[in-house]
Amino acid sequence: MDEATLRQGLHAAGYVADQDLATVLWLAVELERPLLVEGDAGVGKTALAAALAGALGRELVRLQCHEGLDLAQAAYEWNYSRQLIEIRLHETQSGTLRAADLFSRDFLLERPLLRAISGEQPCVLLIDEIDRADEGFEAFLLEVLGDYQITVPELGTLRARHRPLVILTSNGTRELSDALRRRCLYHYQDYPTLAREIDIVRLSLPQAAHALVEQAVAFVQALRREDLQKKPGVAETLDWIRALHRLGLAAVPDDAQLIRHTLACLLKTREDQSQLDPNRIRQLIEGRRAGVAEREAQA
Repeated sequence: MDEATLRQGLHAAGYVADQDLATVLWLAVELERPLLVEGDAGVGKTALAAALAGALGRELVRLQCHEGLDLAQAAYEWNYSRQLIEIRLHETQSGTLRAADLFSRDFLLERPLLRAISGEQPCVLLIDEIDRADEGFEAFLLEVLGDYQITVPELGTLRARHRPLVILTSNGTRELSDALRRRCLYHYQDYPTLAREIDIVRLSLPQAAHALVEQAVAFVQALRREDLQKKPGVAETLDWIRALHRLGLAAVPDDAQLIRHTLACLLKTREDQSQLDPNRIRQLIEGRRAGVAEREAQA
C-alpha cells in the first residue's frame, strides 16, 4: 500500500489526514515501527488508530492506560477460578494433577498486549494515553515494543505470530522516557487548520449546511485562541454543529444569547463558560466572519 492509497483509506474510514500525518503513518506500516502521537486532548489521536485499523482491514485492540495499570490488566493473568475448578475436579476423580497442567495456555487470560501479539492476523494495537501509566509500566512496554514478545514465567517467552501496528498516544501530562521514544516514530498532532477542520466536519456531518459548517468552525477556531482551561477539540466542534443543525439553523446565528445557550457543547468547565459573556461572544462572531472571508479570499 502506497502513501496515497493509505490516505484514501483513512478518508474512507472517516478520518481526514494531512500530508505529514499520512507520511509518518505510511512509514510506521512499512518499517513496522510503533508510532507515538502526542497532542492536546481532542485533536483526534484515538480516532486515528480506529481509522487506521479500518483502512488496513485489521482488528483494533485497545489498551486504555491509567495510573496503577499493572501486568494483569495490560498483558495477561491466570484464570484462578477455572484453575480451582480443575483442582476440585481432579480431587473427586482421584487423579494426578501437575502444576504444569494448571499453568498452561488453556488457563491464561489474554489482555490487550498479549492478545495483540498472539492473534492469527496482524492487528492495530492502540496504547491510549500512555502518559497516564506509571514509569514502571513503561519499562515493561520496552520488551513488547522492542522484540514483540511477552515473558510469562510459568510458560516462557511468548513471541508474536504477527507484528501488530502499534499506535501510542500521549496528552503530555508527564514526560515519557527516552528509551520509549527511541523505539517509536514520532508525530505531534496539533489542532487542525481551518480548512482541514471544515473537511473533517463535512465528512462526518454531510447533512449540515455548508454555510453553517464554515461559520461554526471559524467560530471554534477563534474560541481556541481564548485563554481557556480546556480548549474545545474536534469532537466538541462536531457536537456543537450537530446541535445547531438539530435546531434547524443553516448558519451560525448573530444572537449572542442563543450561542451562549449552546456553549455546553464546546466549553466543559464553569470558569470557561463564565468568561464568555455576550459581548465577548459578539466579538468572536466578528472573528468568525473574518475567518470565512479569509478562506473565501484564499479560494
